[in-house]
Amino acid sequence: MIGFSIAVGVFLILAILLLIFRLHTLMSVVKKSDEKVGSGSNKTNAMLFMVFLVLGFILLFWYSIKNFDVYQIPIASEHGVITDRLFWITMGITGVVFIITQILLFYFSYKYQHNPDRSALFFPENNKLEMIWTIVPAIVLTSLVVYGLVVWNKVMAPAPQNSEVVEILGYQFAWKVRYPGKDETLGAYDFRKVDATNEFGLDFSDRATYDDFTPRELHLPKGQPVEFRIRARDVLHSVFAPHFRLKMDAVPGMPTRFWFVPTKTTAEMRIETGNPDFNYEIACTEVCGRGHFSMRLLVVVEEPEAYEKWKSEQEPWLSKNPEYLTQVPDNLKEVAMIKSQIETTTLNRR
Repeated sequence: MIGFSIAVGVFLILAILLLIFRLHTLMSVVKKSDEKVGSGSNKTNAMLFMVFLVLGFILLFWYSIKNFDVYQIPIASEHGVITDRLFWITMGITGVVFIITQILLFYFSYKYQHNPDRSALFFPENNKLEMIWTIVPAIVLTSLVVYGLVVWNKVMAPAPQNSEVVEILGYQFAWKVRYPGKDETLGAYDFRKVDATNEFGLDFSDRATYDDFTPRELHLPKGQPVEFRIRARDVLHSVFAPHFRLKMDAVPGMPTRFWFVPTKTTAEMRIETGNPDFNYEIACTEVCGRGHFSMRLLVVVEEPEAYEKWKSEQEPWLSKNPEYLTQVPDNLKEVAMIKSQIETTTLNRR
């Protein structure tokens, strides 16, 4: 806030000075002494260009260094290292070009300020300069695009066969997650079956659905590939997990996917950040309605042993909602056994 206040203050001062010079110029026109004032205004504006350049760079570097740890948060996934490297290479190249061009822009405005006794030189063409500022940017940009394509192909490659699969469903205004059970296969869903309880629209004509479970928080194993299968139930949402360098839209009617390997447990991140209350989270980065701010899903990364223990303790969704047993087709061979197991589990819990 201090940096922002300083920037606003500098902007207001410059705006006030500009208004003063504009008023002074208008008064000079009325007094028919505008030629003299115009020359003085050119010198003043040229000096202000240099002052703005210096102050602007001072604020830029001061604010960037001071808040570096705020926007460069720790990386907690394997692909995050690759994407961050691409980001900083791109930032370095474009940053250097930005600084050079801004210095030249403001310096030229100062050095070649209007002078009635001096005329501008005119070059009809300069093939050498044209070749330089065409070929050099083309080579640099092509290199960045090719490198970016290589990184994209690595990040968006098909998930490994042994990946943990988790479905993430976005809706106004929350996230829901679904895991496959012991069969390690997510069951089918049908949007026509969505209701207040069956939020995923689970389709019980698919036997793989019977052991799927839907916990309140998302658990992930450290060091193992995880594939998110993402979809939205109503409007466009966006899955954003900054520490994993993960961002993928959740689009109604068009499932998306993203896979990654978590590299740090929640406990390890609490030690690294020095924050005992640290938690990973998934937020929505699409303005999806009035309750957009509430779309926060807690994420727990733990060691594989703890993760497997947690999974074994989860109850299937169907066992918690036995009223949906009526939707299970009677012509499946396993139905009687599954119904019995679910009903027994339900009775024991009661």
